[in-house]
Amino acid sequence: MTTRLKQIASHLLLNMSDIHLYTAQTPNGVKVSILLEELGLPYKVTPIEISKNTQKEPWFLEINPNGRIPALTDTFTDGKPIRLFESGSIMQYLTDRYDTEHKVSYPKGSREYYEVNNWLMWQMGGLGPMQGQLNHFNRYAPEKIEYGINRYKNETRRLYRTMETQLKSSASGYLVGDRCTSADIACWGWVVAAKWAGIDMAEFPVLEEWVQRILKRPGVEKGRHVPSPHTYETHKSMTPQEMDDKATALRKWVQDSMKEEAK
Repeated sequence: MTTRLKQIASHLLLNMSDIHLYTAQTPNGVKVSILLEELGLPYKVTPIEISKNTQKEPWFLEINPNGRIPALTDTFTDGKPIRLFESGSIMQYLTDRYDTEHKVSYPKGSREYYEVNNWLMWQMGGLGPMQGQLNHFNRYAPEKIEYGINRYKNETRRLYRTMETQLKSSASGYLVGDRCTSADIACWGWVVAAKWAGIDMAEFPVLEEWVQRILKRPGVEKGRHVPSPHTYETHKSMTPQEMDDKATALRKWVQDSMKEEAK
């Protein structure tokens, strides 16, 4: 397909879309808003107040039965609504359907396409869950359980080393091939929150360079502040005591939510 035909196809797809993002300011939430901005796609946003359990309300469960953010709706190619949930699934949908110029992806069926999928699934199955558990035991658990903190901190550090090694071997400075892809975007939201998790980025200099490289991208800068200001700069300037104080303020909500979901 020629460049001109790709542009025409992209324009037609934009006219067919009706993207509505339901999200909050979390590492998983910003993945999708950043990707939408990188692709230059128009979209509506409904902020979800997870501290008020908006994601558990019946209307939201019709979009995501798992009651988590982000979620997305769109008009599909048959003219009917389609729902997407789980951030990795949403990202695959957006790149497969809308990234016809391969701004942050590769042609379907190529080696690079599957390598991007490798890293996207790696983030979904490893980096996010492990760092999320570290956040829980380090910040939100009612008591400090050293075994849990050490278990998930060491596993998160191992995963960071995996990225560090991959980036050291990359001529482009990105995870796959010659460009920033959805794999980088998916991982970035978690790595940029390393301080909140208690990870010292001085241990990972190449990974820190990657964080700053991605931060300079206009789409990332715009998308990371959806639906509210991103916390990177705030957390970066906070003392350990200030971070503990912030976690204390959130801890009751986390514990109450766990009790409600255990019923």
